[in-house]
Amino acid sequence: MTKRVKIVCVNNGLNTEVKADTSLLELQQQLGIESKYPILAAYVNNVFKDLNYRIYKPVTVQFIDISHFEGYRVYQRTISFILQKAVSDLYGQRTFYIRHTVGCGFYCEFGDDEKVTDDEIKTLRLKIQEVINRRFPIHHQSLPTAEVHNIYERCGYTDKLSLLHTRKRLYSEIYFLDDTVGYFYGALAPDTGYIHLFDIRRYHNGFYIALPTRSNPAELDLNVHWDRMLDVFGEYHEWVNIMGVPTVGHLNEKVLQGDASELIKIAEAFHEKKIANIADQILKANKTRGTKVVLLSGPSSSGKTTTSKRIGIQLRILGLDPVLISLDDYFVNRENTPRDESGDYDYEALEAIDLKLLNSDLQRLMAGESVDVPRYDFITGTRQWHEKPLKLNERSILIMEGIHGLNPNLTPSIPRDKKFCIYASCLTAVAMDNLSRIPTSDNRLLRRITRDYATRGSDALATLQRWPSVRRGEGKHIFPYQENADAMINTSLFYEISVLRPKIEPILREVPDTEPEYGEACRLLKFLDNFVPISPDEIPPTSILREFIGGSSFKY
Repeated sequence: MTKRVKIVCVNNGLNTEVKADTSLLELQQQLGIESKYPILAAYVNNVFKDLNYRIYKPVTVQFIDISHFEGYRVYQRTISFILQKAVSDLYGQRTFYIRHTVGCGFYCEFGDDEKVTDDEIKTLRLKIQEVINRRFPIHHQSLPTAEVHNIYERCGYTDKLSLLHTRKRLYSEIYFLDDTVGYFYGALAPDTGYIHLFDIRRYHNGFYIALPTRSNPAELDLNVHWDRMLDVFGEYHEWVNIMGVPTVGHLNEKVLQGDASELIKIAEAFHEKKIANIADQILKANKTRGTKVVLLSGPSSSGKTTTSKRIGIQLRILGLDPVLISLDDYFVNRENTPRDESGDYDYEALEAIDLKLLNSDLQRLMAGESVDVPRYDFITGTRQWHEKPLKLNERSILIMEGIHGLNPNLTPSIPRDKKFCIYASCLTAVAMDNLSRIPTSDNRLLRRITRDYATRGSDALATLQRWPSVRRGEGKHIFPYQENADAMINTSLFYEISVLRPKIEPILREVPDTEPEYGEACRLLKFLDNFVPISPDEIPPTSILREFIGGSSFKY
């Protein structure tokens, strides 16, 4: 007798039974689950699975497409695997890198430093479309690590071998697309035909793959103006290569060799040098154009607060008297905070800040008046007040940090030439391998979960629930203004995820499997498993990372 298992489908509310060993793809077809865009994957008991996953016991299933944040990641991973095959077929001898996110797509380069030509772009576009049209199946297997090692070795994937060597596992996962193999820490579509829209454009020293937006999957995101950001990325990539830690596997090797202490010292010195350089630029602006206000912006958990404090120290060395204010302290009381489309408090909206009070205080401070500055209590969600009023002197320079710092609508009362704008972001430069980048948003999410748990009374579940709203707010309120900055700084530390791992793993394991966010917690745990842990003992108290793990000598 054929065993049957009970299924609850969230998409249509249907309770039914299917034959054991039914794949999610087969289940989707049997239930007639359709969407405007192709179904890419599914949650099974709140754990994310690809459509090749087979069911053997009673489960609750929710199918998702590109409009879901995890479905969008599937789309990105799948097109990157298709790109890998297309490049391999056309230019097999050239080293190829998928560097980092650009808009909704990602930026790519060849390792020979030769710029991509228009003819090569045209040829590559046609090849990608050919791979899509042929609907090559994509599947993954769990194989003995020794066998995976031999496969990578035959392919010349030395960047992937270092990760295998430092993650001692009996079995390892590997993906297959025709004659191409790869490694991904997340699900892919069942075949290449699931990619319905893409484009490829020559850009900077390489090219970028343009993808649809989540909000409108029928429209490509072609509005890419990240020239200055690419310069920051490029500088950091060059630096981690010199340091010998371009990938997680190489980083793990250094840690296992006992070099963690030296890596921490060098990474922190690099940060200090960059911060000192920005302070020099601010001093010059102060002398040449009378700049009195420094605005520091960046997405959530970029280390804006610590960066502003360290810039303040450097400015003191240069003879200025910096005064630091957090824009978060100008939040309206929680009960007056605007809400997003889901009805949740939208702290990322510009209207969450009391703009009238902020600009009034700035004008009074610039006029030499004494001002009572607010302080926002994140636990109670109410405005408090500092005990001492604030007054600027002739050497004073005001440093304000917050996500809206570069938005001209934040401080219309201050002329542009009196403001020095800084963009700070955690731009992860260390990659899983040459073709599997680590999203900067993952790095920031790990930081935020750790910090919120320790200082803001939020567990991992609450932070994960808020994260989609945070990301939407960043796309609307922060990223459009980043290229307007006078200076940019990458606040990531190439060793930091290795430090975060032992701190955040127990926090993530508290997320119950009854919650939809359980799947995201599992994904992050799987990702963290790639890193050899590093002790935080030698991280200096002024490090940006101390803002998130504790032990900072700064007051927040």
